[in-house]
Amino acid sequence: MNKIVIAPSILSLDYSNVSAQLEELKTSKAKWLHFDVMDGHFVPNLTFGPDILKGFKKACPLFMDVHLMVEDPKTYAPIFIKNGADLVTFHTEALDNDLSRIQGLLDEIHNLGAKGGIVVKPNTAIEPFESVLKSCDLVLVMSVEPGFGGQKFMADMLKKVEWLKEKREELNLSYRIELIKIHINLHWMQVVIHWLREATYLKMILLKPLKVCLHKYDLCCFDYPTR
Repeated sequence: MNKIVIAPSILSLDYSNVSAQLEELKTSKAKWLHFDVMDGHFVPNLTFGPDILKGFKKACPLFMDVHLMVEDPKTYAPIFIKNGADLVTFHTEALDNDLSRIQGLLDEIHNLGAKGGIVVKPNTAIEPFESVLKSCDLVLVMSVEPGFGGQKFMADMLKKVEWLKEKREELNLSYRIELIKIHINLHWMQVVIHWLREATYLKMILLKPLKVCLHKYDLCCFDYPTR
């Protein structure tokens, strides 16, 4: 059974105080760090390149979970792996939801020694990708539109989590289920805590200082059973 993992997002750091916040992060219970890569084309925002990832990997050697929100993941996945990505997820939409191309990129990521997975936007159905689940280490369900933080949580996306959990059991697979959870209120926090029984990997966008948020959410995530 996969243990629940909290992966604070690099997007949430206070960039005027990076060193101190990374030190706090290293003393927290977080084991993974989520790295959102946006190219300004696939999504209307720009974030980080591979050199920045390389620097963070050196400064804070956690498991680097890289989420590519780019038009050309086939080109950029190997570059980010070379610079420290331990896991690379990419959007099916960037490959026109073409199962052959998706399978090919998953195979390439694995051949380069990293873990790989797929991401679907809120308006993209998850069911058509059943055939590639066997090659996924992680499936990321977007509960907001990719590109910006602070959006309202889309509760309907939990249905995808339920389907993924059922397929994982039916097909005897072991991929993690990642739920992007951005800026939700207390009511939806309680809903998501319940659904942690299905989502074995919860990525937290931390909109408050890392130390405060990690302490708050440890109780919900680390001590709550996955089933």
